[in-house]
Amino acid sequence: MLKKLKKKKRANLLAVTLTSTLLLSGLTFDIASAQSQNPTTVTHAQTSAVQTSTPFLTDASSIDSVIQAMTLEEKSKFVVGVGMPGFGGTPPFSDVVGAVGGTYGIPRLGIPELRFADGPAGLRIRATRTGETQTYYATAFPIATSLASTWDPATVEAIGKAQGNEVKEYGVDMLLAPALNIQRNPLNGRNFEYYSEDPLIAGKMAAAMVNGLQSNGIGATIKHFAANNQETNRMSVDTVVSERALREIYLKGFEIAVKESHPWSVMSSYNKINGTYTSQSADLLTTVLRKDWGYNGFVMTDWFGGNDPVEQMKAQNDMIMPGSTAQSDLIKTAVSSGRLDEKVLDRNIKNILQILIQTPEFKKYQNTNKPDLAAHAVTARKAAAEGMVLLKNDKMPLPISKDQKITLFGNTQIETVKGGTGSGDVNAAYTVSIADGLKSAGYQLNQTEFGDYKSYIDNLRSQDQYKIKPSPWGEDFGKSIPAIPEKPLTDTEISNASTDSDIGIIVIGRNSGEGADRKVVKGDYLLSDTEQDMISKVSAEYHKQGKKVAVILNIGGPIEVASWRDKVDSILLAWQPGQEAGYAVADVISGKVNPSGKLATTFPVKYEDVASANSFPGTPANNPTQVVYNEDIYVGYRYNTTFNVKPAYEFGYGLSYTDFDISHLNISEGKKFKDTLKVSAMVENTGKLPGKEVVQVYVSAPDGKLEKPAVELKAFDKTKELKPNQRQLLQFELNAKDLASFDEKQNAWILEKGTYSVKVGASSEDIRDTATFTVDQDMIVEKVNEALAPKVEFERLTK
Repeated sequence: MLKKLKKKKRANLLAVTLTSTLLLSGLTFDIASAQSQNPTTVTHAQTSAVQTSTPFLTDASSIDSVIQAMTLEEKSKFVVGVGMPGFGGTPPFSDVVGAVGGTYGIPRLGIPELRFADGPAGLRIRATRTGETQTYYATAFPIATSLASTWDPATVEAIGKAQGNEVKEYGVDMLLAPALNIQRNPLNGRNFEYYSEDPLIAGKMAAAMVNGLQSNGIGATIKHFAANNQETNRMSVDTVVSERALREIYLKGFEIAVKESHPWSVMSSYNKINGTYTSQSADLLTTVLRKDWGYNGFVMTDWFGGNDPVEQMKAQNDMIMPGSTAQSDLIKTAVSSGRLDEKVLDRNIKNILQILIQTPEFKKYQNTNKPDLAAHAVTARKAAAEGMVLLKNDKMPLPISKDQKITLFGNTQIETVKGGTGSGDVNAAYTVSIADGLKSAGYQLNQTEFGDYKSYIDNLRSQDQYKIKPSPWGEDFGKSIPAIPEKPLTDTEISNASTDSDIGIIVIGRNSGEGADRKVVKGDYLLSDTEQDMISKVSAEYHKQGKKVAVILNIGGPIEVASWRDKVDSILLAWQPGQEAGYAVADVISGKVNPSGKLATTFPVKYEDVASANSFPGTPANNPTQVVYNEDIYVGYRYNTTFNVKPAYEFGYGLSYTDFDISHLNISEGKKFKDTLKVSAMVENTGKLPGKEVVQVYVSAPDGKLEKPAVELKAFDKTKELKPNQRQLLQFELNAKDLASFDEKQNAWILEKGTYSVKVGASSEDIRDTATFTVDQDMIVEKVNEALAPKVEFERLTK
């Protein structure tokens, strides 16, 4: 049922439609009287009579005339949002409580207000409303890092379709998601919202998400454009980065998403790139985004981003969010004084209106406030299981049969983490804990140990310092859940548990979120002493009795694993799997789902092995104003493979309960590259259980005048579920742009001459077959405009 305010707003719009009809019929209309009865009907009357030819927004063909009919005040307000609840007043869109932004409506011209809401892991609106019994829960889907680990765009698109249904039925026009910044460093507190360290994975997954979302007739907003790869001083830090690294790493995923899914909006990021705020960079928002890539949606700022509304308008940052009266006034004054050409405003308004006419609000869609949450929970559970990565499984302790008794260790068995904090949080109806999920699946759990953990957690949560409270950003941003210390285990406790159960499962949890980066300290990137002690003692006691120990990692990003992984028999990386967490974990633990996830981010042996370890989060260390991307193009596995830095678990890695053979690599077009390269490989299930495998296609390019990483991912695909001895042929097609590198001197993508190796395998280090082809002469694949050059000299990592 629509909220009263929304009904009123639409009634106003209908009144204005009727008024326009009467005017066009030659009847008179008293503006003062209309305004006194309905102040929103005519917002800017500047004469004592209304022109009988006032245009009305009906479709694309009416846009230009509507813009011409806007007053300067209307224009200056339209390119600025109407504010954010809790920040300088209450904007007029309380019909969707928890929405974080809205647009300025001009009813006399047929322009309605729109609603914007977060977020990357599910729609973030308030679940309950004052005076109402109805609830507005949204589905908490697996985090983006988990979705990327499926290596399956179809799974991600299905999540997008489900999420988009909730966006539409709850009365929101545009979702502020997906986020696809590169996971440059594992300590970024917001990495859980992002897909990968690799731009191909990031771009393909984001495109799939956008296509799923927008199939509902609502808009997606890809963000944060661009190079927003840390939370420390995110509002002001200057990212110093080469043009090549930008084009090949930090912009590439956005380029893929723009071209393959046409998102309605792009959100500019907080940071500066090479000295200029992204929201004020014409190089980024006009030259690259629109001229080079042909983007035709609109750009909005991140909330409170940038520092000069006029420069934002010039750069073609079409809308400033969440918006304030002061910003509108500055824009109006700039036009009046000649600092800002009114044609710039007209251009930006047109960009917005071309999208606005596609929205549910413009089309008068009657939202139900009743999305199919039950069906979406099923979709979330399936995707969560698909994204889980089996890191270790010596002698197959997993899957676990239902007749085995389990002892669970670790606070997170109860306090399971569905997803990260901040604008990426979701107000879901529930989160299924790992303990509850396993119990529901029919496993017999050690109730004595479970009871001890529950009492320990309940006792600490009753203390003020550990009480769960509303987020300091407001209740709409979820809850603040202080991490409680891991429960210490006595030797007697462990001995009794190992006697009373057949297998021990240790659950390690971590959370992070918007506003702060992680730290290389115990209890965060490193295990705490208590966690290390738990793993050591539990493993020793169970092994003494000839029993196995498994670890479940309920985390949003990499942690240190090398110091303890040899002590346990199995490690399942569950990520932060959303509200269905426990059920999805049980699906994999039981073998109902054979794990097929692969890492889309590298797990280093030690933090110092990360290419950006010395430069993150910038200088000066205590309050960085600048972060220099010295590692250049050597991000993630590109660094590990090129400089022979062995990771703990490499990019693309992931085990299964069965085995696969990848062979019969074939490349078409002979040995010489022409326009495209067709690649195929055969996958066979050589094990004893049904399962899926991901085939990864890497290319090693020759060093010419441009040096190249040792390998780069160029394509990937996932098989259907293959039965034992069943085969599937996977086929790929690469074009010249896919194979090219960016030459800063020529402002062009270049395919250099020489011999190229195509490598197919199961990870960046597990290559199963190789073939070669040659390029006879240098090829200029695509010329682009010069843009975003660094303004300072800095040293770049080279081979």
